[in-house]
Amino acid sequence: MTVVVSAVCCYLAGELAGYMLFRAVAGVAVGAVVVAVVATVVRPKVEIDRSVRPDRIERGTAALATLVVRNETSRRQGGFTADDRVGAETRKVWVRPLAPGAEATYHYELPTFRRGRLQAGPLVLNRFDPFGLARGDRTVGSVALLWVYPRLHPARPVRAGHPRHHHDGPVTDPPLRGSADLREVRQYVIGDEVRYLHWKATARTGQLMVRDYADPAQPRFTMVLDTRPGAMSAAVFEEAVEVAASLLYASAMAGQHCRLITPAGLDTPVDSGLRVVRTLLDELCLVAQDAADDAPLVPVVQVTAARPGGVLAMITGPDAEVGVAGRWRPDMVIRLGVPPSSALGRIGAPDAAGAMAAWNALGAR
Repeated sequence: MTVVVSAVCCYLAGELAGYMLFRAVAGVAVGAVVVAVVATVVRPKVEIDRSVRPDRIERGTAALATLVVRNETSRRQGGFTADDRVGAETRKVWVRPLAPGAEATYHYELPTFRRGRLQAGPLVLNRFDPFGLARGDRTVGSVALLWVYPRLHPARPVRAGHPRHHHDGPVTDPPLRGSADLREVRQYVIGDEVRYLHWKATARTGQLMVRDYADPAQPRFTMVLDTRPGAMSAAVFEEAVEVAASLLYASAMAGQHCRLITPAGLDTPVDSGLRVVRTLLDELCLVAQDAADDAPLVPVVQVTAARPGGVLAMITGPDAEVGVAGRWRPDMVIRLGVPPSSALGRIGAPDAAGAMAAWNALGAR
């Protein structure tokens, strides 16, 4: 804009004073502005493929983004710079000139120091003119998601607690078909037993529906994570998330049916093995201190229901009240942000590493 105004002033001065030099300067300035506009308006004709490997990692683990820039036109593509957005950060990528049909691959490391779901992209192409008078940004390419999980600490899965049934038995995963514990009625998939077809549900929905049974001897583990902001600081909460992730991961991989509950209303489906590990870690990747300070640790509606079977653990802050959740008689209450201590049914620790060390020591005894 300054160059345009200066060009107009020079032209008027040249016309009024009769100086050819001023008019020539005005013409050169206008020509430079036209070149700048053309150079920045024209969008680079490139195809961009993006990938993130791995797409799910623990916090602090290395992850790389790969950009493949391809020139699929019959003309040479000039070089340009691009900004790739990764969460709240920006990575600068310098793309070299590309011959017709050529491609170039670029890598850069992603920030994984903070738990959460990061979006990589889209790519913002930066176009500059030779005189530095204008700049044009264009958004191209798709986006990719990077799930940064909480750090996992070695943990012992617990085999004790209040039994859900009057007997114990072998662990089965997947659950036995034909057990007495009806889990759900779901749509038929190839391989299901035809004898478990639910004819009434089939007639009502118009699709084949089967009864899905679970083995009642399956060990269970329930984790209650305090997400009330007043319960603990943000730094201590991150440690609490690591404790929850470590215990749920160890228990699910040991074949236990796992469940995660928060004061904000999160209540994950109950399942075990690899199929539930990803669900639990995805939830813990996104969990935040989003509950009200005056909310109960466990919603009253859930507390009045039957106590979850198996082992029940609760994670909270130094001085937070368990409240009505105490009716569930938790097997373990873990308080973080306090000096180290451990006793039957209680663990205190300053961080996740200390809490897991105390948990493993109690489990060994």
